[in-house]
Amino acid sequence: MPEGHKTHFVAQQHRERFSGQAIKVSSPQGRFRTDARKVDGRELADVNAVGKHLFYDFGDEAPGRFVHVHLGRYGKFREHELPLPQPKGQVRMRFVGRDVGFDLTGPTACRVIDEREHERVCKRLGPDPLDPKADADLAFAKISKSKKELGALLLDQSVIAGTGNIFRAEILFELRLDPTRPGNSLTRSEFDKLWKTTVRLMKVGLKYDRIITVSRAEAGKPLSQLANDERFRVYKQPRCLSCGSEIVQWEQGGRQMFGCGICQGFSLD
Repeated sequence: MPEGHKTHFVAQQHRERFSGQAIKVSSPQGRFRTDARKVDGRELADVNAVGKHLFYDFGDEAPGRFVHVHLGRYGKFREHELPLPQPKGQVRMRFVGRDVGFDLTGPTACRVIDEREHERVCKRLGPDPLDPKADADLAFAKISKSKKELGALLLDQSVIAGTGNIFRAEILFELRLDPTRPGNSLTRSEFDKLWKTTVRLMKVGLKYDRIITVSRAEAGKPLSQLANDERFRVYKQPRCLSCGSEIVQWEQGGRQMFGCGICQGFSLD
């Protein structure tokens, strides 16, 4: 599932390519057809991301202000230059501007919503590390009151919006934090380091349009030249880059977690 860096990258890209233009919106698949008619032909004002959610803002309320998209595990954007080809696959939404367009397939959510529903969605989310105005205290307040394991808490979008399976494993490893610790055992100092690391790694992901957690020194080459299996320290890695021990894999929070029992000081026995 795309994590927060990806939705922010898409928002940035689509803002630059479509804002200020009258957009042709349709639903070749048909499932979005009724909502597509509400925004078809209207001028796009802005595109924003909050965590893993995208909001295409058409500026005025009637008959609906935002197209709300959540990619989920299977959602994909396919961009095309004009003239667009025939739709391929189950295209939920076709979005066409002056020079380019995109097809959206497989999203968990694709709907037109009003300001009230936009507020409801955003209020359910925790602070977004890529939002300069994010209030990290809200995340600490939830973590410090929870007995859930840290690794599971970092998947909870009501705690921190945008962190997913890769970021949680890599962040906890970098900080040498035990993923099985209860949240309420995390000190404020430890949390502050966790938040700072999350912001930094998400900014790297936004810059390169993919998650990269190794440093250039560790990689031995520019980060832009890394192969997919060279980008991480623990996620789907056979051995720990620091101590050489075997990476442990287990289910945590409904997803596969990866960590180093030696460096992070935990045992699943």
